[in-house]
Amino acid sequence: MKNDYAPLLGALRDEEEPIIDEWMAELPGADVGARRAARAEASELLRKLRESLQAGADPEGFESADWASVRDTLSGLSRSRAAQGQTAEATSVFVLALKKPLFASLQRRLAAQPEALGPALWSLSTTVDRLAQHTVSTFQQVREDIIRRQQEELLELSTPVVKLWEGVLAVPMIGVLDSSRTQMVMEALLQRILETGSGLAIIDITGVPTVDTLVAQHLLKTVTAIRLMGADCIISGIRPQIAQTIVHLGIDLQGVSTKATLADALSLALQKTGWRITRDN
Repeated sequence: MKNDYAPLLGALRDEEEPIIDEWMAELPGADVGARRAARAEASELLRKLRESLQAGADPEGFESADWASVRDTLSGLSRSRAAQGQTAEATSVFVLALKKPLFASLQRRLAAQPEALGPALWSLSTTVDRLAQHTVSTFQQVREDIIRRQQEELLELSTPVVKLWEGVLAVPMIGVLDSSRTQMVMEALLQRILETGSGLAIIDITGVPTVDTLVAQHLLKTVTAIRLMGADCIISGIRPQIAQTIVHLGIDLQGVSTKATLADALSLALQKTGWRITRDN
């Protein structure tokens, strides 16, 4: 550790509680529970920072193993706040608010050494900036993970596999059909075919706004996978516009049963599976 960081280490070692008190005073107003949690986070961060500096870690090599515990603490802080719906800016401001009490501490300590004050303050500023930058990077990654997980959950909800009848499954598809969604649908449908022993699956595309070559390819791949499982497939929801598009694109759906509505597809499915339904007069 460079000599420029010695005053900072001294401040963290000798004035932890006063520094935390001043740090908390710099933060915007919050309820008692939030301030108590913030104080616990501040105490943990200062302890890890002090331990790293005492061990001789160089702040200029913040990505090294010497700073792993500090990075882990900052990552935990960012994840916690992201899960609570706080912003990256608020998390960064929390860390940057540490500067003022540490600045004041270094000024008191080095009042008789003005030549050492400048380098010490610069070292302090760059160190806290690195801490804040790490929280922002982690926060963004956490938010991206949350958004990706929510998207996956929405996809699962938007493509349920429904058992319509004994031996008949259906997948009502709504929205744009892309590669990732097709893969998810295929996996879910094949798993349900295996679990239920169903011999027929209906893919309903009434809610798919457009059908182009790529969408058709995705559908044909799904049909092929279903047949490899020993089941048959019907595609329903073939509206006039979609039928014309398929013809214009020259897409070959030969061998694939298609119906205009889900009701028609279910009727055909029942015929194929040997069911006959009669209506009482």
